[in-house]
Amino acid sequence: MSVASSLIRTEDVVRTVGPVLDPPILEMLRASDARTAVSGKPDPQALARLRASGLLATAVPEAYGGAGGDAAAVNRVVEQVATVNPSVAIILFQHFAVCARIDEWGTDEQKARYLPALASGEFLAASAWSETGAGAAKKRLASTAERLPAGRWLLSGAKAFTTGAGVADLYLVLVQTSAAQDDPHSSYGSAGQTFFLVRGDNPGLVPDLSLELVGMRGSATGFVQLGDCEVTDDDRLGPLGHATAIIAGVRESGATLGAVSIGIAQAVYDLAAGHRARLDEARAKTVRHQMVSLSTLLESARAFVVRAGHRSSDDPGRTTLQAKLHASAAAEQMCLEVSRMLGSAGYVVDHRLNRLIADARAVTLMGPTNDLCRELVAESWEN
Repeated sequence: MSVASSLIRTEDVVRTVGPVLDPPILEMLRASDARTAVSGKPDPQALARLRASGLLATAVPEAYGGAGGDAAAVNRVVEQVATVNPSVAIILFQHFAVCARIDEWGTDEQKARYLPALASGEFLAASAWSETGAGAAKKRLASTAERLPAGRWLLSGAKAFTTGAGVADLYLVLVQTSAAQDDPHSSYGSAGQTFFLVRGDNPGLVPDLSLELVGMRGSATGFVQLGDCEVTDDDRLGPLGHATAIIAGVRESGATLGAVSIGIAQAVYDLAAGHRARLDEARAKTVRHQMVSLSTLLESARAFVVRAGHRSSDDPGRTTLQAKLHASAAAEQMCLEVSRMLGSAGYVVDHRLNRLIADARAVTLMGPTNDLCRELVAESWEN
């Protein structure tokens, strides 16, 4: 039996819909969201309960102790968590993404070493791709890996906006292993880039959580310094110098950050519904058409994300990008409309609506950013 069995009704549910989260877990995450919005730091207790919940097993194959969930299951779990805690939702999304990359590109030894630990919650994974000056498309990396004798590598540089920095046990790090070359077949990354799996206890990897974010304040998003960070060739994930092949396959998976936006949009809709319920009959009647518009926008965005997860379109990669674009735009639009609906009632610092507005904006800036998504979609029409 998998470690996620207590959260999943049947094996078919996790593959096609996603596990239904227990209410106590959701309430715990909701309370954590309020605390971290003030502290600006990750919540160790909430993350500890998350590790023990079985959720981290969602994207790990059953053969390695996971739930065997597909992209639709990943999107559903991420949406449910984002409804109460968007910061934890993006930590989960990154964890699931690394699990999938190891399953797709890892050696048998790497899968056996990491996937059971990632499923059980012993390990939490993070992606360290971005860095200052690299651009949204990650074509100008300054971080490097120098080949040493005896199959060793020395990683140097700094990564920025790494979600899960300091709380992850395993990082998927993107570095330059040879001179950068333009890859005419890729708009994301450059030839000469390689991925390495770096343990969080590597003394050469030093997290820095000095970033003070406006939104996603509990996501442990910060810098990762690579100084004398030594790894071996056994830690390399995928082909040397061809990380672009791995990157290109990410959007084909159907797992999309749009799921985070759907969770945020649902939370905003729930705030609007709660506000309407407190109005007298005459005033409630005046906003009913607005509620219909909000509900329609929410469901259209959710349908887009669901379609991406099922990979049922003629071009699943394009649909995954468009799902992120539409869902994130819908969440931002709903946030602003509900802000106007609530008026002065929502115009206080600690109102949850203001946290959700900042969180919704953050998703548009996460990789691939919405501007890069538009470019990738446009290019797909030209090919």
